Amino acid sequence: MEPLLMLNHINKSYSLGNEKVQVLFDINLHVYPGEFIAILGPSGSGKSTLMNIIGCMDTADDGQFFLSNEAVHQADDAKMTRIRNQHIGFIFQRYQLIPKYDVLQNTIMPLLIRGVSHKEAVQTATEKLTLLGMGERLHHKPSELSGGQQQRVSIARALVGNPAILLADEPTGALDSKTGQDVLQLFQELNDLGNTILMITHDPGVGKKAQKIVRIVDGHLYQNNEQPLS
Repeated sequence: MEPLLMLNHINKSYSLGNEKVQVLFDINLHVYPGEFIAILGPSGSGKSTLMNIIGCMDTADDGQFFLSNEAVHQADDAKMTRIRNQHIGFIFQRYQLIPKYDVLQNTIMPLLIRGVSHKEAVQTATEKLTLLGMGERLHHKPSELSGGQQQRVSIARALVGNPAILLADEPTGALDSKTGQDVLQLFQELNDLGNTILMITHDPGVGKKAQKIVRIVDGHLYQNNEQPLS
């Protein structure tokens, strides 16, 4: 089976005044269809930078990045935007819902941006929201929902375009423990349905819910029970 996502020898640095600070070092990661992987690391480990590269919101200095057989590392800005919109479903810690829009309006937005008809977008979004237990709240505003319900809407919005991969950034970070566990259970159920999930987290307890954990420490990625160098 071919990997869905491949990172080969990815490096990333930023300029800080006259100084160059490297934040990712020779990152290699393969994600296969149907996997549920957690990237676990503390604040400042480089996991947010890695997520931005995987999410096609930033570029690496060098190395290769393939997603759904597309060479992301060779893409210009327009192609990066297309890949991001077509292949990646984003789930954010703070939900990123638009306050003035109701649940259905928030969820159909990615489809309308793609040019899907309003009728088809409503049908698809309603199906996903119903799957996630939000079918009775289609016309509620975000302010009328609990944090867990808002995150379910965020997940539905990520799913409507049938993305190749779901990219979840600290998806339980803004939730209480019980609601966070409910959301993680939902991720496991979505994974059982065949969805590929890559989750970024600082919390080992959250990471344990994934099939596989890779650790990022000081910009280095460790897999298969490798230990960070002391």
